[in-house]
Amino acid sequence: MSVNGILCLDKPSDMTSFSCCAVVRRLLGTKKVGHAGTLDPQATGVLPILVGNATRALDFLPDHTKRYVATLRFGAVSDTLDVWGQVSETNRPLPTKAALEAALPAFRGDILQVPPMVSALKKDGKRLYDLARQGIEVEREARPVTVHALTLLEFDEAAGTAVLDCTCSKGTYIRTLCDDLGRALGCGAVMTALRRTAAIGLSETQAISLDTARTLAEEGTLAARLISTEMALQEYPPLTVSEAQAVRFRNGGALALDRLKGRAPTGLCRVYAPDGTFIGLGRPEADELKVARLFLE
Repeated sequence: MSVNGILCLDKPSDMTSFSCCAVVRRLLGTKKVGHAGTLDPQATGVLPILVGNATRALDFLPDHTKRYVATLRFGAVSDTLDVWGQVSETNRPLPTKAALEAALPAFRGDILQVPPMVSALKKDGKRLYDLARQGIEVEREARPVTVHALTLLEFDEAAGTAVLDCTCSKGTYIRTLCDDLGRALGCGAVMTALRRTAAIGLSETQAISLDTARTLAEEGTLAARLISTEMALQEYPPLTVSEAQAVRFRNGGALALDRLKGRAPTGLCRVYAPDGTFIGLGRPEADELKVARLFLE
């Protein structure tokens, strides 16, 4: 029997997202495993692991918002924008709490960010982090991102450290946010810790550790902890079709909208067979419901 769904993993530090996928692949005894949103090796927190047919759902997940808790230290800069790179002290006055809180509004809402060199983005076909390892820095264009919320959780004025809670769009770099904030305050800043507390609608309260995953795998119950692919797509309305229509849809055929029962869908919808089996996502185009993605066993 195939294993399908999403495992909400609490990624440990000093481990890559790819390595986490490899562990889950081995524990579940399946080949098709991926993840939704890379976490740096030093970062911890929510890493959604897509298993089986869930790997086909990545482009259709309705919620790509992410939430992080980041710790940063003012008075320093780094070539990687964090404490794991080459750190240099700026010897500039550290900010007051009032100055920090006054600077935060400029980083909320729609902003532009220049991606860091230590990122997986490509430039002329090469990963930026590969170029960075060679000591090569290339020009990067600023990209639009959205910071939905940015809150100061803790601040130690004497030590020049702060903890921020940030809810943001896909593609936002928290290390860049920390660096930009330090520049705005005139003293520099480096990220010293990062934890993702939510991603694709999943929160850290749903996450399990790798040790727990290993224990559940030994007990034969790890697959039962997967969130179904269907559940991850709950935002899209359901549509039940006839048996003949289900057969046609499974085979990639479009369905006539005027022959569907009930109100015709106006956007992406979850398509079900009469017995309640989830078949896939459909998208109305002109007068037909076309296959957007199938999720067959």
